[in-house]
Amino acid sequence: MSVVQETTEKLQDHGCVFVDKTEGTDSFITTTPLGRAASNFYLNHQTPKQLMQGTRGLRKVLAQHAPELKHGAHLQKQEFVVGNAESVKRVESISKFSPEHAMYTFAIAKILYELSATHEFNELPVRHSEDELNLELSKSLPWGYDLSKVSWWMDKQKHPGKNILDIMADPHTKCFLLLQAFIFKGTLPISDYINDMRGVVEQIPRLLAAMQFIALDDKASAGNFEMFSCFPLVRHIIRTGVMIDVKHSAASNTPSIKFGNFKVERELMKGSNQHKGILNFDYNIELNSFRNTNQRKSNHGKKGGKGVTLVLGSLKGGYLLDQSSFNVPEFKKEKWWKKHIRMQFDWNTAESNAGQDQNLVVLRVLHEFTSGFDFEITLKLK
Repeated sequence: MSVVQETTEKLQDHGCVFVDKTEGTDSFITTTPLGRAASNFYLNHQTPKQLMQGTRGLRKVLAQHAPELKHGAHLQKQEFVVGNAESVKRVESISKFSPEHAMYTFAIAKILYELSATHEFNELPVRHSEDELNLELSKSLPWGYDLSKVSWWMDKQKHPGKNILDIMADPHTKCFLLLQAFIFKGTLPISDYINDMRGVVEQIPRLLAAMQFIALDDKASAGNFEMFSCFPLVRHIIRTGVMIDVKHSAASNTPSIKFGNFKVERELMKGSNQHKGILNFDYNIELNSFRNTNQRKSNHGKKGGKGVTLVLGSLKGGYLLDQSSFNVPEFKKEKWWKKHIRMQFDWNTAESNAGQDQNLVVLRVLHEFTSGFDFEITLKLK
């Protein structure tokens, strides 16, 4: 029993289980969202709590700086919105979503930094003299060995009492540097780093999915809208092996995606005085425009899927209302492919953060398989 008790206490300390002690020696043990994350994504029992703390730190920064964002130039609604007059009227505006603000660069780097810091990379080898090699590598990479270069709102971080070579000897520091080298095509110092980098990159999709799963448990927190908008950006970066091309994203204007039949309804939830909102609309994509697109393959030679992420958020406060994703089929004879979308959200949260006399929510449509086709649509609740 001592082994069972010791294991249970470890899991409880790291938030993976809840222990309800009764009289005598009996206890009721129930799993928690962190415990389910550890099980679903095959994580070290200490990792989920790390991911939770990392997302909470990122969320605070995003909630603080999101009001600084400027929306992109409005597009012509008639080029992207189809359907009856009521549907078109429901759309206040539509613009291209572009992560050009320094906040998004920080968020992408922060997510990868937190993933690198998990216990999953404790055993990443740092061989003899690699601390010096890591130091040289860090000087050539845009984010460096910590987040100070992308933390645009604060002074450079200092590590009191830490020798720089001690920092470079940390496997988590090396992991973060290898991810940057993968994204920015940095020159690796020795051939051993190639296999190290491959092993690190292969772990990221699983850890990123775990981070998103854990972040959903704090769905009601401010800043989640921006954070969940960043997850597909990171997936796109890891899948393609290149940083988001902001200039290309802002310049592309081809109307090969259309939205239609927008409808927003309010319903009373059963057994409650609370209301839920329901957003229905159609997503249409011209498949021919992507069949001949030169898409970069990952280093593993696998063709990336055509994933689309939908993120619905409040106009003010950065609250996440709902999120979902789907894949666009790659092999269809039809010129256009259509999918009906249904999203549900807490009406009170949306209405209380809809802007004074505006009554608006924001829908982001993010394409993980190409650049230049991400949209931000503001919709009227009433």
